[in-house]
Amino acid sequence: MLIARSMQEAHLYMDLHACVCGAEEFDRQHRLENHDGAVVSVYEGPCAQCGRTRSFAFVVPAEDPPAPPAFGGAEPSRIIDPGEFLFIGDRVSTDAGLRLLNTPPAEHREVRPATAYALAAFEEVAKFLPEGADRVPEARFTSDRGREVYAKDPSRFTRKEITAALELKRKILADIDRFSPPQD
Repeated sequence: MLIARSMQEAHLYMDLHACVCGAEEFDRQHRLENHDGAVVSVYEGPCAQCGRTRSFAFVVPAEDPPAPPAFGGAEPSRIIDPGEFLFIGDRVSTDAGLRLLNTPPAEHREVRPATAYALAAFEEVAKFLPEGADRVPEARFTSDRGREVYAKDPSRFTRKEITAALELKRKILADIDRFSPPQD
């Protein structure tokens, strides 16, 4: 059974695993079940494209999950690999960056949630770095998409590049907060 550290991680996992027809979205209905004393979060619903029933079950952690946009605690994900997190971080960052470039600074607050989500994805990549290592080991890439992202540019998974990406994302978030503070 899949072990998700948070609902945020469970939803991202479902988003990354399309239906056999290729559609990514489905109308998710959620319920909790008890499986031999473990709480299991079950999501089911019909595929928006072909109508097949899609179903995912995740063991829910006993401890409180981190607040969104975080995906999990200090340990790396067991169900999403570093390449998938980088893929999502890049995709969301690109979209948020374009929105930031095309809106006045006073409206940047609207892009903050997406920017924070992208930062959380990059923080997840860093969790796959073993202590003292200068790069994420290739064996940590377990999905087709993750291996593809790694093969395209392995240097993006070095400690230096991951640290630089995190610093940049944190600076962008701080600039949003500085130039477009929340409305009271």
